[in-house]
Amino acid sequence: MRPTVHDIAIKAGVSLATVDRVMNGRPGVREKTKAKVEEAIRSLGYVRDVAAANLAKGRVYPFTFILPLNDNAFMAALRASVEQAGERGRIERTEISIIDVPAFDGDALAKALIAAGEEEPAGIALVAVDADPVRAAVGALKKKGIPVVTLVSDLEDSGRDHYAGVDNQAAGRTAATLLGRFIGPRAGRIAILVGSLSVRDHQNRLSGFSEGMALDFPNLQLTAPMEGRDDAAFAERLVDEALARDPDIIGIYSLGAGNRGLIAALEKARGDGREIVTIAHELSDHSRAALENGLFDAVLNQDAGHEVRSAIRVLKAEADGVPVIAAQERIRIDIFIKDNLP
Repeated sequence: MRPTVHDIAIKAGVSLATVDRVMNGRPGVREKTKAKVEEAIRSLGYVRDVAAANLAKGRVYPFTFILPLNDNAFMAALRASVEQAGERGRIERTEISIIDVPAFDGDALAKALIAAGEEEPAGIALVAVDADPVRAAVGALKKKGIPVVTLVSDLEDSGRDHYAGVDNQAAGRTAATLLGRFIGPRAGRIAILVGSLSVRDHQNRLSGFSEGMALDFPNLQLTAPMEGRDDAAFAERLVDEALARDPDIIGIYSLGAGNRGLIAALEKARGDGREIVTIAHELSDHSRAALENGLFDAVLNQDAGHEVRSAIRVLKAEADGVPVIAAQERIRIDIFIKDNLP
C-alpha cells in the first residue's frame, strides 16, 4: 500500500496538522520537527498526489492558447478542440482563453506572447513560428516562470517546456516512402506544396521528405517548394502553373494546408488526362473526398484533440512541478488510404 500522511505523522511522532504545515511550507514548525517530518517522508517513499491536493484546494489553472487565424481545416479542428477543452473547464479545473494572431506572422505572435505573459497565466500553448522575436518572447516567459508548450509546430531552441505534436521529420520520410512506392520505377519530377517555410513543422517535413527521396528514390527529382500560405486560391494557381510548365511532374507532396486549392488543380489535370500521384497531410472533409475519388493516394494525419489534451496535461504538470509522462504525450502519425478511412 502507498504510505499516507497518517504514516508520516506516526513515524515522525507529530500531529497531522504539523505534517500538513511542513508539506505545504507554512510557518509555525521548528526546524528540528521539520527535519523529522522530511526524513519520515523520504524513508517511507511518500509521493504526494498533487492533483488530489489541488482538487481539495479548489485550484483552477488559467491557460492561454495562441492560435493562427486562417481557413486551414486542420487549424479549425485544433481551435474546436481548444474550445471543447474550455467547455470542460469546470470538470478539469481549467480556464482557457484563446488569442488569435495572423498566420505565419512572427512579430504578431511575439507581441501576443508578451501580452499573454502580463496576465500571468498558469501556462501558455502556441503554434510556433520560426522567428527570433518569438524565441525572445518565449525566453521572457520562461524567466517569469510561466510554462510554455509549442503545439503542432515546434521551436526546439527556444527554451519551451514541451512540444505537443507529431515527429515531423519522420512524417516527411514516411511521405517519401509512400510516394516513391506508389510511383514505382518511373522517372520524373515531384512538386512540393508547403504552407510556409517560416514554421518548423513544414521545415522538418520538407527535410525528412528530401532525405527519404534522395536515399531511396534517385529516379525522382524534387522541384523547388511552392509556398501556398494556406490560401486555397493561391495554392491552386501555384500548382496549375507548375503542372503547365513541367510535363514531367508525376507526383506531388502537399506537406501543409491549401489542400482545397491542390484538389481543384488536380481535378483540372485529370481532365487533361494527367494522373498525378499525391500524398497530403490532415484528414479533412476535402482530403477524405480526394482519397475516395482517387485524387489523393494517401493522407498523413495527426489528432488535433490529442495534441490539445496533451498540451493541457503538460501545462498542469509543469505548473505543479511534477514529471511529464512521456509515453502518454507521444502523438502518433496515422496513414489513411481510401480503403481504411475511419
